[in-house]
Amino acid sequence: MSKYILLYRGPATPMEDFTEEQSAEQMRLWGAWMERVGPKLVDGGAPFGQRAAVADDGTTPAPGDLNGYTIVEADNLDAAKALLDNHPFLGEGKGRFTVDVYELVPM
Repeated sequence: MSKYILLYRGPATPMEDFTEEQSAEQMRLWGAWMERVGPKLVDGGAPFGQRAAVADDGTTPAPGDLNGYTIVEADNLDAAKALLDNHPFLGEGKGRFTVDVYELVPM
């Protein structure tokens, strides 16, 4: 089995901007997804906070729209992608949110 990092990308609403009810619903949806993934969940991850970017020429371009990460374990890339079925980050259905899946290759 390999480990895969899931990187959440899109115009997500910061958690501090949610109402108490919205926050509770998000936590419920994420908890249900994590329970479905079960032992394949290696690291539940965390949302990203403040951000910055530095380019190789020393400039500071606008940072990307990454919002957080999760690490899972799967037999292959297709199995890792299959874990995204009914993922709460992909629930909007308008194409504004994506999850990038990368295999973490041992060094």
